[in-house]
Amino acid sequence: MDDQNKNLILATALSFLVILVWLVVFPPPEQTAPTEETAIEAVEGDVATAPVAAETGAINTEVVAEPESPEAPRIEINTPRLTGSVSLKGGRIDELSLKDYRISLQPDADIVKLLSPSGSDSAYYALYGWAPGAGLAADQVPGAATDWQLAEGEVLSPETPITLSWDNGNGLTFTRTISIDDDYMFTVTQSVANTTGAEVKLAPYGVLARHGTGEDADLPGLKNFFILHEGAISMTDGGLAEIDYSDMRDFPVEPNERAQAEVFQVQQDGWIGFTDHYWMTTLIPEPGSAFKAAAKYDDRRKIYQTETVLPTLTVAPGETAEVQTQLFAGAKEWETIREYQREGVLKFIDSIDWGWFFFLTKPIFWLLHNINALIGNMGWSIIGLTLIIKAILFPLAYKSYVSMAKMKELQPQMEALKEAAGDDRQKMQQGMMELYKKEKVNPAAGCLPILMQIPIFFSLYKVIFVTIELRQAPWFGPFRDLSMPDPTSIYNFFGWLPWAGPQPDTIMALAFIGILPLLLGISMWLQQKLNPAPTDPTQAMIFAWMPWVFMFMLGSFASGLVVYWIANNTITFTQQYAIMRSQGYKPDVFGNIKSGFKRKPKADEK
Repeated sequence: MDDQNKNLILATALSFLVILVWLVVFPPPEQTAPTEETAIEAVEGDVATAPVAAETGAINTEVVAEPESPEAPRIEINTPRLTGSVSLKGGRIDELSLKDYRISLQPDADIVKLLSPSGSDSAYYALYGWAPGAGLAADQVPGAATDWQLAEGEVLSPETPITLSWDNGNGLTFTRTISIDDDYMFTVTQSVANTTGAEVKLAPYGVLARHGTGEDADLPGLKNFFILHEGAISMTDGGLAEIDYSDMRDFPVEPNERAQAEVFQVQQDGWIGFTDHYWMTTLIPEPGSAFKAAAKYDDRRKIYQTETVLPTLTVAPGETAEVQTQLFAGAKEWETIREYQREGVLKFIDSIDWGWFFFLTKPIFWLLHNINALIGNMGWSIIGLTLIIKAILFPLAYKSYVSMAKMKELQPQMEALKEAAGDDRQKMQQGMMELYKKEKVNPAAGCLPILMQIPIFFSLYKVIFVTIELRQAPWFGPFRDLSMPDPTSIYNFFGWLPWAGPQPDTIMALAFIGILPLLLGISMWLQQKLNPAPTDPTQAMIFAWMPWVFMFMLGSFASGLVVYWIANNTITFTQQYAIMRSQGYKPDVFGNIKSGFKRKPKADEK
């Protein structure tokens, strides 16, 4: 076996092994039912709130068995991108849908619902309040069950904020002003006026609550995919923390807590909330302010919570205290989140799950995003991205293919060395090394382009799977969602017939492979034909099966990733063919194809 074939076998086997491990650890996502976007099954009768001991700052979760009344007055939310309402029962922001996103590609599909009130099939909401200090009872401060009055405004829109008020009947008047921008950011201003004749202490807080299904089950509708983080997410003084829902159920019970919790002390800047595949809710205290943040799980009512508690305020008689916080509730769009970061939200762009290869994932997405801004089609943008990546790696590829061409030229000398060495392998290896040194050939150079592709492949896979910009992104014809597997097959006449092919997680999907996986297998097969088949039968068999094994393995991956792989193979074939010819070696592609179809003689034939 010559060294060139050894290197090629090694590189191919390594790629195969890495992708095989990747498939086992990170299985391709299943296509879920259209209801995947409304994630949570509610536990009726439970509303979460977070009274706090104002003197100590300890976060004590209480759950009151008082569901929101269906008849509670509501204030409409209507913005260019959001629709929903605010309940005057607790002043909760608990009904919110995203106008720009639908749960499926069907023309009549519902828009994505993000927040839902307690008692609904997807209880998920934001609420605010004040925790009582010494001398104040829990019913003297507003909480989850407070009946607020509308003091100003009729519809919450970017042009018209609303103001709610509540008088506790004992000298404290609370107001809450809620405003919203054109995208997904709410601003919540809470104030308290003290006319009691004595100073009072109290602490403002915010809560995000999601009702779950029990400690042995994850929230329905979530992807539960290892490569994707879903659960609590926080930024505390520059440190990012990601906590899965399953990990929240394993929290210890903290001192002064009535729920399992993990508490973060934030000195200056930060935020905390919940993140899903494409959507997120985040509590954001005013930049530059210290606060306590917590992620909790209440095992009794099966409620997940994230909270922010601001420092305790002392309000003198006749004075008014005011605090302002923000709430992000919407889609994790790169441009939108980046703009909020520029406006002061610390490292908000890291709320997108960039993964371990973030140093590659971020620039790859940035480049893809900007190419798409010019082209306006994500499929062609992926191909454009492939061209740029191949251009960047071209110097390395050039050296590799030049080395491969020289190895072909040295083939007669290598065969002579093998014959001269006989069974003395050490002598043969020494002779080979001297020949490589003399001819300035690196036998390992052929592996480098393939090895360089592995982290790029994984990073692009992360980009295509995680970023919302690829969600339901069309290319052409039947390829209407590049974040999902190829929808074509012989079953639907490769997209010409108006019904879907087999689900990618079924056995039938293997029999009815799509156009893109077929093109992937053919492109790998043609790339192999740049060189003659190995003389060793085992090697020849591995080479013969490899393209088709990869075709089935990658066939259930996102279409966008398969498009990248096809484009990469095509460009690699072109580069390798041109460079090897420039070095005097002329690959006989058609001859190698023909030889692969020749009938192999039997051992007893003479």
